[in-house]
Amino acid sequence: MTTILVTGGTGTLGRLVTERLRTDGHDVRVLSRHSQPYAVDLREGTGLAEAVAGVDTIVHCATSPRGGDEQAARHLIDAARAAGVRHLVYISIVGIDQVPLGYYRTKLAVEKLIEESGLGWTTLRTTQFHDLVRQVLETFAKLPVMLLPAGVTDQPIEVSEVAARLTELATRNPAGRVPDMGGPEVLTLSELARSYLRVTGRRRGVLNVPLAGTAYRRIRSGGLLTPDRAVGEVTFEQYLTERLRSRS
Repeated sequence: MTTILVTGGTGTLGRLVTERLRTDGHDVRVLSRHSQPYAVDLREGTGLAEAVAGVDTIVHCATSPRGGDEQAARHLIDAARAAGVRHLVYISIVGIDQVPLGYYRTKLAVEKLIEESGLGWTTLRTTQFHDLVRQVLETFAKLPVMLLPAGVTDQPIEVSEVAARLTELATRNPAGRVPDMGGPEVLTLSELARSYLRVTGRRRGVLNVPLAGTAYRRIRSGGLLTPDRAVGEVTFEQYLTERLRSRS
C-alpha cells in the first residue's frame, strides 16, 4: 500500500482520483484549503511539511485561474524534496504552449518548475473537461441568442476518464511528459451549443461572432486540440444526457 497525497482532492478531478486510489487500496491524503486534517493553502504553505511527511507520490490537481499556481507549486516542490517524495504527478492542459492566455502561461510555468525540481515527475496534458464546456455554454445561454466566438473548435473529454489515467500514472514510475489525452470528437462551438440546447430542451438562437487577437487566432487554428490523441470515449452529448438523467 502506497501513501499518496492528492492536492485539490475535493475538486472535480481530485475527488475522482482520490476515490479511485482508495478503491485500489492506497492510503490517500486529501489536501485542500478546507479539508481536515490536511487543510493547507498551498500559496502560503503553512502545514504543508506535515501533510507530505511519509508520502511516496503526490498527484497535483490543485489550481486556480485567479492566480497563485506558481507560488503554490514552489511550496509543494520544496516540501516534497524535504520529505523525500519519490514521484510528483501533474495534470496540465493541451495547447498551453500554443495559446497565449495568462492562465495557460502559468500552467506552462508550473510544468517547467516540476521538470526542473529534481523530483521524479509525470505530466499529463488533456483537453478541456466536459464540465467546463457545459459551464461556458450555460453562460452563453443566459441571453436569448447565444453569441459564440466564430470558428472555434473544441475536443472535450470526460473527467472520469482523466481520473482513471491519472490514477494509473500515480501508481507507476515517473514517466516525464506522457502522451496527451483528448476527447473522442473535435466539434465547433456551434455544434457543442446545439447539442447542449437539444439535450436540455432549451430554445436559443446561435450566432457566430468573429473576434480578434492572437489567442483567438491560435484557438481557431486548433491550438487547444490533439486530434491524433482522441483517446476519450464519452462524447459531449452522452455526458449531457447522463448528467440530465442523474439529476432527474
